[in-house]
Amino acid sequence: MAAERAAELAEKAVRVVASRSQQAGLAAAVASTTSADADANADAMCVAIAAVRTGAVAPAARDDAAGRFGVGDAVGFVEDELVAWGEAAPTLEAVLTALAAEAELVTCIAGEGAPLDADAVAALAPASVELELEDGGQPSYWWLLSAE
Repeated sequence: MAAERAAELAEKAVRVVASRSQQAGLAAAVASTTSADADANADAMCVAIAAVRTGAVAPAARDDAAGRFGVGDAVGFVEDELVAWGEAAPTLEAVLTALAAEAELVTCIAGEGAPLDADAVAALAPASVELELEDGGQPSYWWLLSAE
C-alpha cells in the first residue's frame, strides 16, 4: 500500500509491481531497463517474477510445535512450503535440489552468519544447474535462493 501511495504522489510515470519475496523483487529489478517506459518495464518485471521460484534457509526462531526442529536449527522453504529442517548442509541441499528440478540457474545469496562457506554451498548444488553465489549480508536468513 505504501508503494501504491508513493506512485500516486510521484511526478514521473510509476507502476507498482507486486512480489512476495526479496528474491522475486531482485529478479524483477534485473528485468527492468532504462530504455523502456514504465508500462514496458512493469510488464517485463511481471514476467520475471512469474518465472522465478524462490527458497530460503534460516535458523529457526522458535521450537516447532510438532517437535521437528528447535531454536537455531536450519529450516528450509521452497516458496511458502517448509521442505527440510535440521542441520544446515542437508537442509540447504534439499532446498537447492527442489529448486534445481525445473531450473537452469539458481542464485544463492548468503546472509549474515551463514554457517557454510561458498565452496561448501557449491558442493551441495546439483550438477544439472548453474549456481550463482552472492553475499547479501541479510540478517534473518542464512540463504535466500531463486531459481530461473
